[in-house]
Amino acid sequence: MNFSFSEEQSLLRKTVRQFVDNEIIPHIAEWDTKGGFDPLIWSRLADLGLMGVCIPEKYGGSGMDYNSLAIVCEELERGDTAFRTAVSVHTGLNSMTLLQWGSEEQKQRFLLPQAKGEKIGAFGLTEPGAGSDVAAITSTALRDGEDYILNGQKTWISLCDSADHFIVFAYTDKAKKHQGISAFIVERDRDGFSSKAIKGKYGIRAGNTGELFFEDVRIPVGNRLGEEGEGFKIAMASLDNGRFTVAAGACGLISACLEESVRYCHTRSTFGKLIGEHQLVQQMIARMEAGYQMSRLLVYRAGELKNQGIRNTRETSLAKWQACDFANQAADDAVQIHGAYGYSDEYPVGRFLRNSKAPVIYEGTREIHTIMQAEYVLEMREDRDLNKMLPKWPFEE
Repeated sequence: MNFSFSEEQSLLRKTVRQFVDNEIIPHIAEWDTKGGFDPLIWSRLADLGLMGVCIPEKYGGSGMDYNSLAIVCEELERGDTAFRTAVSVHTGLNSMTLLQWGSEEQKQRFLLPQAKGEKIGAFGLTEPGAGSDVAAITSTALRDGEDYILNGQKTWISLCDSADHFIVFAYTDKAKKHQGISAFIVERDRDGFSSKAIKGKYGIRAGNTGELFFEDVRIPVGNRLGEEGEGFKIAMASLDNGRFTVAAGACGLISACLEESVRYCHTRSTFGKLIGEHQLVQQMIARMEAGYQMSRLLVYRAGELKNQGIRNTRETSLAKWQACDFANQAADDAVQIHGAYGYSDEYPVGRFLRNSKAPVIYEGTREIHTIMQAEYVLEMREDRDLNKMLPKWPFEE
């Protein structure tokens, strides 16, 4: 086992941290209040090679390993969850899905410009009546010659108004239940497509989240991802990648909670001494540190399995569940340490707490992951290699 980062990974962390410190943290309070961030951030992420950090160079990416993606997500969420979410969706859910399941033609048309940061990708699975129960989706894509006619609605879709390409899931044969779901690449400029942002979110306010609407949208057969009926399998494999990025981001949020709490502990005094000298405050700091260290180990273990080309659904599920719970607890403790000031906008810890709740829900609720882990231990669940696996790292050129 090697617990050290390579020189390249360490340089990447330093680069992303500087970017966050200089271009996100000074503005995030304003963006969070306004409900959106400066779109120039996208071009800056592309300039740094972060839009396709773990995508092979032949497809326009930086060609780094999957744990480099974890580093990017951890450091971005230290600035704000909205930016990690953007990379999670664009890279983890969309681009890595194209890398794993796309045809060569699809990789050239869609993956290459996304990895370069010229186009933005998103992911459309959740519906108003279908979250954890994927088979409950009602969207349909019916074959009509060389096209599919897509109808339906998606909700809670990150980057709904800014993405150029969406991977969308719909029934091509409702009678086959989850084996009748197929996946499609849908461009924003298709007739019959529209999107609408959701306003008044509790957290991650700087991020764009909303609904997608499909009214008789014609999708060429060439835009189908995988074979008919492979959509459920593709969706679950995609979530492995998305959950990995969410777990990595949670480590960044814990880090941010620690930084702000330690700073406050060294400046605020009560009962004649610094609050960091009070043992119950120390208990909260210690709990954050323990959660941070354990979460990172789980995340980077899952990333190493990805590097080796080994299916990691079990390990990624555990990392996502635990890291997000630890982050939620760390944010709650950070507010408590700040006292009444933690309940105001004067300090960022209130934003941390608001942001920390959504990851406990999306990409599989904590309840779903609890059941999954129990089923693995009880030998009621077993993962097998898929017919298309994420490529090993180093990538073959």
